[in-house]
This record gives sequence, structure tokens and C-alpha cells, in this order.
Amino acid sequence: MRVLFLGDIVGRPGREAVAGEMRRLREELALDVALANAENASGGLGLKPDEARRLLDSGLDVLTSGNHIWKYREIQDYMPRTTRLLRPANYPQGAPGSGLGVYSAGGGVSYAVLNLQGRTYMEALECPFRTADALLSQVPEDVRVILVDFHAEATSEKIAMAYHLAGRVSAVLGTHTHVQTSDARILRDAHGQGHTAALTDLGMCGPEESILGMEAAPILSRFLTGMPTRFRVAGGAVLLEGALLRIDEGTGRAQSIEIFRRRLI
Repeated sequence: MRVLFLGDIVGRPGREAVAGEMRRLREELALDVALANAENASGGLGLKPDEARRLLDSGLDVLTSGNHIWKYREIQDYMPRTTRLLRPANYPQGAPGSGLGVYSAGGGVSYAVLNLQGRTYMEALECPFRTADALLSQVPEDVRVILVDFHAEATSEKIAMAYHLAGRVSAVLGTHTHVQTSDARILRDAHGQGHTAALTDLGMCGPEESILGMEAAPILSRFLTGMPTRFRVAGGAVLLEGALLRIDEGTGRAQSIEIFRRRLI
């Protein structure tokens, strides 16, 4: 199974770039599955239902999210009506939607996606490690390919999650920081065999000349003066960043992980 998982989509530039390229990428990379984190796809913060639908219609199979997913109230009504948009599973009981989904990649091959959120320097949610343990026990035994989006701030927490789930899932991929890391690896299972692909952060799909997708000037002003400013999504060339995975669908073992990075003018 060939899987492309894209990092945080930022605003209209990122959204339009992903939507415009996705069908071409599916053919070029011979993808079986394409996913992206979309919690910043609307205005650089949050996700509107119409824009979620357009991203899914463009060729993405599943959207994951994170701490900004609730910015637009209407997403609370939309999320329970679709299985293809996930929110972090460790939100307390009663939060709309789900953090775990099982899908078909065609040819009878099923895969699961688990969305979690970290707690270090972020909101105090339920423990993501215990949540992962509990939800993995709910994945049907015949579903071997399991992909995890861990939306977290701290590098240590992301790496810890990868080791915690090593041998039990196919990949643990970090999102949230919008900066693609260079630590792609495959962690071994309890028998010493390579099993779980890991990457601290997938990066972002958004403007290249920016501070995490936003115009630099307002952010610099905030750092220099300490005064609140309104952030604006930047323009110009767009980067598409993420990871390309090859996974043995029979065993769920990751065979390879490669950094994906493409610049669009």
C-alpha cells in the first residue's frame, strides 16, 4: 500500500494547492491512500464544512485535525455526519465526531486512522497514550494498516508516542508545528523487526515565505512589542509537505518512509 500523508493545510493557498494537485499526485505516486491534516485550512485557523467537503472531493480520503478544529461552530454539526473528518480522540466524552475511523482502500484492503492530540504546552485533554491503547483494542483484527496523526507541540511527546506504539501501528506521524523534520525512521517491534514508520512533524501545505504559513510582519510586531496583532495568511509560492509511506497491507509493517516536499509557484 502506498500512502501520502500531508501536513497541516494552511489557509486558501494551501487548500487550493492541495485540491489542485491531489488527483495528479495520486496518479504520479501511484497512491492507494491520501490523507492530510486540515485543522488550519480555513483562514489559517479552523475548518469550515464546505471547505472540508471540497478537500475530500479533490481526492483526499481522510482529513485529520487538532486543537483549532472547533473555531467555526458549524463544524460541530458537520463532523457527526461524516466519517472522513476526524478530531483528536482524546477530547472528553461528548465532543462531536470521532477520533478513529476504519476505511477501505479498494481491493478489499482496509486501514484505520487514529487522530490524537498531545498535552505538553497544549490543552489538558485525556491522556493520549492511554486513549491510544484503548482505541487500538477496538480496531478489527483483520485491519493491519493503522496510521496515527499525533497533533502535538513537544518533540519529546511525539517521539515518545512513536515508541509507545512501535510494533502496534504502521505509522506515527506528527503534526501541529508546521515545520517538517528530518528524522524519518522505522522503529522495531518487540521481535526486533522494522514495523512502525515515524516522523516528528510532517510540515505544512502553505506559503513558503511565511512564519508557519502567516505573513511575517504582524508576527514580528508581536514578538517585538508584546502587543496582540491579527495574523494573516501569506501569499506566494506554496510548499506541499508530508511523508510518503509504503506499507505491507498483509502485516501492517511499514517498508519505507520518505520525506515528501514539493514547491508550487
